[in-house]
Amino acid sequence: MTTEQSKARSAARHGAGAAALAAAPARAQRARSRRKAQLAAWGFIAPVVVYLGLFYAYPLYRNIDLSIRSYTLASFITGVAPFAGFSNYANVIESSTFAPALINTAIFVFVSIAFQFAIGLALAVFFFRRFRLSGILRALFLVPWLLPLLVSASTWSWMLDSDSGIVNSFLRAFGIGQVDWLTSPRWSLVAVLIANIWIGIPFNLVIMYSGLQSISPDVFEAAAIDGANGWQRFRRITFPLLRPVSAITLLLGFVYTLKVFDIIWIMTRGGPGTASTTLAIWSYQLGFGSLLPDFSSAAAVGNLLIIIAVLFSLVYIRARRRLELT
Repeated sequence: MTTEQSKARSAARHGAGAAALAAAPARAQRARSRRKAQLAAWGFIAPVVVYLGLFYAYPLYRNIDLSIRSYTLASFITGVAPFAGFSNYANVIESSTFAPALINTAIFVFVSIAFQFAIGLALAVFFFRRFRLSGILRALFLVPWLLPLLVSASTWSWMLDSDSGIVNSFLRAFGIGQVDWLTSPRWSLVAVLIANIWIGIPFNLVIMYSGLQSISPDVFEAAAIDGANGWQRFRRITFPLLRPVSAITLLLGFVYTLKVFDIIWIMTRGGPGTASTTLAIWSYQLGFGSLLPDFSSAAAVGNLLIIIAVLFSLVYIRARRRLELT
């Protein structure tokens, strides 16, 4: 090897070393940038994680622990509650109140959702025409949703009162006999259904109206040019394109209606007897409705509600995936 070749190789090695030394600060800078980005990401995520842990995970853990132990009033003072396993769940399921409460819950949830969704969708399609005063009327339809549930339930209790209620006064004016809306085992569940449907319609109206706005007007124009009438456009265009919005609306409506407590408690307190008792009402009655509360059974009923909501959500997710694959 000649002297010139040795010098050339030495210079190449020196240049490579210098380049490596020059690139080292750049790599360090990139590493520091990545660490800062990760810390920033954790900084944004941390409040959410803390919130979920404090207000969701921990209460759920405490409720599960409450349901598998025999808690009494003394247990909250002494901190001692014997382990009961699934006996509280067995007692709840074997109770004479479980079947009526489960049936009432199913009726209350599915009838409410069916009417709220159907009426909300019909109103959304009606207001989508953008006629004069449609904005004002649409805003007025939001009033039931904006009012506190205490006010809404109290108003319906007054309107459906057997003696002085405006509904019975209206029925008597047309020669129809008095209906004991709130005190009859036959009508009490119907009364709370009417109130809950009225309260839930605006939510469905807002969501479905937003879904309609996301559909391109060109689709409707093309269908009209092809000769499709109003019903055909709704059945073949509007409703299929609203399917994703409809699915999430029904899911949210199910979860919300499943845990409705205020309306039923204010209007009928679950009575008479168990005529309007749902699982949510029964859970409250077990935990706080008597001088000898059964906290563990109340927690078990609450966990059954959670299981029902989770199962319905899983069904929704699976159905949604099938729709995406088709």
